[in-house]
Amino acid sequence: MKRIVFGWVCLMMLTQAIAQPETSINATDKYLKEQVLQDIQENLNQKTLALDSTITQLDEKVNYLDNSIKATKNASVKVDKLLERVKALEEIQATIEQNELNVYQANYQSAMINLVSMEREIKPLILFNSTKNFFGALSETANPTSYPGYKKWYKKFYGFVQKEKDKDARLSVLNNLLSLTGNLANGTPLSGPITESFFSGISIFINSLGRSEKELRAESEKMFLLTVKISQFTHDKDMIEDEWASITTELEALQKYYDEILQRNFELLGLSKSEFEYNFSRESDAKKRYDYLTSLKQKVAEEVAKQKQDNPNEWKEKIYYQLMDVQALKLRFGNITFKISENISRYTELIAKYKNDQQIGSKVATLESKLVDLKNTFDRAFDPAEYINSATRMYKVD
Repeated sequence: MKRIVFGWVCLMMLTQAIAQPETSINATDKYLKEQVLQDIQENLNQKTLALDSTITQLDEKVNYLDNSIKATKNASVKVDKLLERVKALEEIQATIEQNELNVYQANYQSAMINLVSMEREIKPLILFNSTKNFFGALSETANPTSYPGYKKWYKKFYGFVQKEKDKDARLSVLNNLLSLTGNLANGTPLSGPITESFFSGISIFINSLGRSEKELRAESEKMFLLTVKISQFTHDKDMIEDEWASITTELEALQKYYDEILQRNFELLGLSKSEFEYNFSRESDAKKRYDYLTSLKQKVAEEVAKQKQDNPNEWKEKIYYQLMDVQALKLRFGNITFKISENISRYTELIAKYKNDQQIGSKVATLESKLVDLKNTFDRAFDPAEYINSATRMYKVD
């Protein structure tokens, strides 16, 4: 049961801590983010084109002045043209610096839009139902008492254990294990130390049956085989679900890292976390969320300009570190979603291995459609490869 919980908790960590409307939240937020990022890119392109045109004109002016200086013999005219040339070179340098400022503004705007949008990307509500359906069915498949006839037979077997526990040390051990882990009839999983003892107990029970109990013996042998198959299924399932523990740890670390980066950037921009939560995280109106992103974009541009004015020699360093932090965060999240996608896919092999078995196959086969729902839901919400690719190309290089 612990491993089942790992899988559930891992994907549940990708769900909303605060309930929000389910109406295409992920699709709407993705559109809003892409729209704002497109606005940033188009604005930068327009500014870059204008500055490129200015530099071209200034370069032509410098070339013209160079030719004029070489051609003239009048010292006074030559001095005037040299001064004019220096001024043109200063304008070129100022234009280059303005372009650099524009690029940093656009990159930091992109970083912040991606950063605040990640809160909803990390925890999409839409995974909840498909996660619950699949892991609930998986847990039921691994529970022998969910199969026809098992509960009725188990009562007879458990009664035998209770009756004979003082006569056989192996049954006494089994009884103690069942007391510690919980009665199998209540859903105790067939994994770990209890398995060998449980098999031993069933074997003792079958061997104790006389010739007059042929039906019970046949039933017990059938349930013994079913128990062994479910135990093997549980073992194979646990090998997949062991990975959920490390993924869950990574998600917890990512959430902490995200909160730290978000807080650090809010402090730099003079923004309030509570205002962000009110106007964006908890806001259901898409237009208001778009307005918040637009205002954030403007705030970022103003802060970058202020940093340059206040720290003309070191202003780029502080902004650069924020850009790298956000990019690293997106890459980490992309890698985690890739691991989750891979681990979800491993259940396909598990189902294929057991779905044709005569005893447990029909129940295993019902997992197939639920797994497809879970995988499709996850794939619609996340594209790990695209997420990683977008993180590597999220900034403009000047």
